[in-house]
Amino acid sequence: MEKCKTFLAKYRHGLPLIIYGIIYWVWFWHLEKTVTGHYQIIHMAVDDVIPFCEVFVIPYYMWFAYVSITVLYLLFTNKTDYYRTCVFLFTGMTIFLIVSTLWPNGHQLRLTTMPRDNIFTHMVAGLWQTDTPTNLWPSIHVYNSLGAHFAVMHNEKLAGKKGIPFASLLMACSIILSTVFIKQHSVFDVLTAFAMAAVMYAVVYRFDVVTAIHTVKTGREVNPEVIH
Repeated sequence: MEKCKTFLAKYRHGLPLIIYGIIYWVWFWHLEKTVTGHYQIIHMAVDDVIPFCEVFVIPYYMWFAYVSITVLYLLFTNKTDYYRTCVFLFTGMTIFLIVSTLWPNGHQLRLTTMPRDNIFTHMVAGLWQTDTPTNLWPSIHVYNSLGAHFAVMHNEKLAGKKGIPFASLLMACSIILSTVFIKQHSVFDVLTAFAMAAVMYAVVYRFDVVTAIHTVKTGREVNPEVIH
């Protein structure tokens, strides 16, 4: 019991992650159930020339592990980087929810019949059955992938390990490409996610809002804290 109390006290900064996760998924699934018609169609001409490539369903699903592992690693190793990443991710995800609530949106890019019959097309079909083609703008798959990669590149331990930065970049790029190759998103969703990520990068990493807030609250500067 004492060890449990010590663990909870040491990592209590993980509580906002749990609370926000619950709020996000409740809000998102409400939108998925209610936004079924009368929504703005998102489409760009380039969407029609991008081929369907079912193998990209693999990196699309790997997004869940990529983002989760990055956030959890920072939660247990570096509180400051963890807060920066949470500010980046939570802000973008909240903007996405507000946009989806005020301006319901969707696309009509999905194929009526699969061009091939293989395990990957079956995985895509399963994804399409559970995930509606609505609430897409901007793409959280793209935005959070960029956020996870930024987190990796700004963490001294991860950025300094051979192969980790390249692997992170490869993962982020493959996930971003997957969103259009399996017809989950329009290129417009991708571009707007990049734009939002650029703004939040400046806020979180250039202006370092986390350090600024801590300085205002405590009256002293903070050094990145590594939790052993």
